[in-house]
Amino acid sequence: MRLATFNLLHGRSPHDGAVCPVRLRDAVKALDADVMAIQEVDHTQPRSALVDQTALVAEAVGARDSRFLPALVGTPGGSWREAGPDEVPGEEPTYGIGLVSRHPVAAWRRIPLGTSWLTLPLLVDARRPALVRDEPRLGLAAVLAPPAPVGTVVATHLAFTPGYNVVQLRRLARALQGLPGPIVILGDLNVPGPLPGAVLGSWHPLARALTFPTEEPRIQFDHVLASNPLPVADARAVATPVSDHRALVVDLAR
Repeated sequence: MRLATFNLLHGRSPHDGAVCPVRLRDAVKALDADVMAIQEVDHTQPRSALVDQTALVAEAVGARDSRFLPALVGTPGGSWREAGPDEVPGEEPTYGIGLVSRHPVAAWRRIPLGTSWLTLPLLVDARRPALVRDEPRLGLAAVLAPPAPVGTVVATHLAFTPGYNVVQLRRLARALQGLPGPIVILGDLNVPGPLPGAVLGSWHPLARALTFPTEEPRIQFDHVLASNPLPVADARAVATPVSDHRALVVDLAR
């Protein structure tokens, strides 16, 4: 079973600044993942050619089941409002996280993780610092139907606020208690290096690799964490033609 987590940066290339659906499709198809968690995902946004990017990723990898979970309605860095728990992506542009799986999904769960109140200087599309308020953060859990090698897979994208993202990670782990195991969290945690494993204690990091920025990466923000020890055949960070993050890919041994 191949697991992957990939912050898409809504499909934007760090080389030319363009968003090309074909380029995004080719990038995720090459990862060939059985389960892929995706972050910074657009749904019918003008900046990304009005594409449902979760559906595009699902089609590219041949996923049987997929789901997009909107965190906000509007456009990050512009005008937006928090997406409600029953928000259905429709005519308005939305943005959030997604999960696609070649294994059948028996049940889905939305897990709210809260929003940091801080506004911090970050690089925006124009590649210049701008004050950005943090967005609502969520977890998306998928219980896989037997006989999948893992019981539950979880996509998430945590706050860029140091400290608050650790609070969210602990909140997520508590919310997952009772779901079928082994449980695997896949996501851009915005928490560096070995810290996520240390924060959760009994959870097991399945990959150690630098993921950000995609060119000459210096830090690992993207992680795959398991609730139980799992046999890993290979783990690596993969550069693609899109995003400022490398995809993190883990091959579980048979």
